[in-house]
Amino acid sequence: MGKALDGVRILDFTHVQSGPTCTQLLAWFGADVIKVERAGAGDITREQLRDVAGADSLYFTMLNHNKRSVTIDTKNPEGKLVLEALIQKCDVLVENFAPGALDRMGFTWERIQELNPRMIVASVKGFGPGPYEDCKVYENVAQCVGGAASTTGFDDGPPVVTGAQIGDSGTGLHLALGIVTALYQRTMTGRGQKVLAAMQDGVLNLCRVKLRDQQRLERTGVMKEYPQYPNGTFGEAVPRAGNASGGGQPGWILKCKGWEHDPNAYIYFITQAPVWVKICNVIGREEWATHPDYATPDARLPRLKEIFAEVERWTMTKTKFEAMEILNEHDIPCGPILSMKEIAEDESLRKTGTIVEVDHPVRGKYLTVGNPIKLSDSPTDVKRSPLLGEHTDEVMAELGYSREQIDALRAAGAI
Repeated sequence: MGKALDGVRILDFTHVQSGPTCTQLLAWFGADVIKVERAGAGDITREQLRDVAGADSLYFTMLNHNKRSVTIDTKNPEGKLVLEALIQKCDVLVENFAPGALDRMGFTWERIQELNPRMIVASVKGFGPGPYEDCKVYENVAQCVGGAASTTGFDDGPPVVTGAQIGDSGTGLHLALGIVTALYQRTMTGRGQKVLAAMQDGVLNLCRVKLRDQQRLERTGVMKEYPQYPNGTFGEAVPRAGNASGGGQPGWILKCKGWEHDPNAYIYFITQAPVWVKICNVIGREEWATHPDYATPDARLPRLKEIFAEVERWTMTKTKFEAMEILNEHDIPCGPILSMKEIAEDESLRKTGTIVEVDHPVRGKYLTVGNPIKLSDSPTDVKRSPLLGEHTDEVMAELGYSREQIDALRAAGAI
């Protein structure tokens, strides 16, 4: 059986993380992704954070699986003709250049439409239209301008960014959805269109519950599920909530056995209302199940710190995995804090293809994240990232160039 996106050809002008996240996902689903790079250098991440001398970095390899690499000098007139031929043959052009860069290359939306009216042009930008649309944005900047940092961390400390790449990879995922949607619409209209995913917009979409809370705060002046309640104060904006979920199921990160020497010996524990009686029984506070100060969710809200302290006295007698096993027997929601080392060594994640070992001709074997989205009729085969310009001749031949023409273009510095 074929892949879900068989027959779709992507012209990949992306670099670093946000764009490559998008195009890698499309490649995993079967699209033919042709990554256009500069001869001799390529994507800047090929050499960033190298851990093996002379080999492409993990930064590059983990974002460019299942792609083909060609080198083209778009400033060379002959190279520009090659690019025009590619635009005519491809379905989607994806780019995350600085604002206006594609226009300065001579490939405005109007010019691309002349070459291929079915072409979808998909872009990642830092901001959407407005006063900041010409500004460059990177991961942590996106987290800050999208509302994530102001609501992350503890109330007595500064804003904090998260290790999850919600700005770059998160926006790349949004863009991939936009591309697939535009491809579907094209089957009915026959026309291409522009797709934009702004990093600020993507982060805000992932922070929508905080925008919800902003409106609740303005209406009521207080949010009882936040740790500032009942003894703290609320200002005009949604505060940092520590490890609270900010939702209807109060949770907190609690110490487990070994926390003194293991920085990840913790578990996330949720005092879910339907299993409150079971929680009381497990931690040995059976009287709380009927006590008026603890028996209902509203009664528990002003006492959450006391409740979590009591639960923590129990979790500190168990390892995080022992606690998880016991709590799961009672359907009490929880989750151990897993380190990257523990995740890398998790056999179940390897069996599902969430963690994949890939062999590279220069750097050897390495671990990478596999496709997080599983399709029953289109399983993902994770193939190594391409060497710089590895497929230039192959792609040129597919465009109809002869061996002699390819050699001449290379001699002229066009490819």
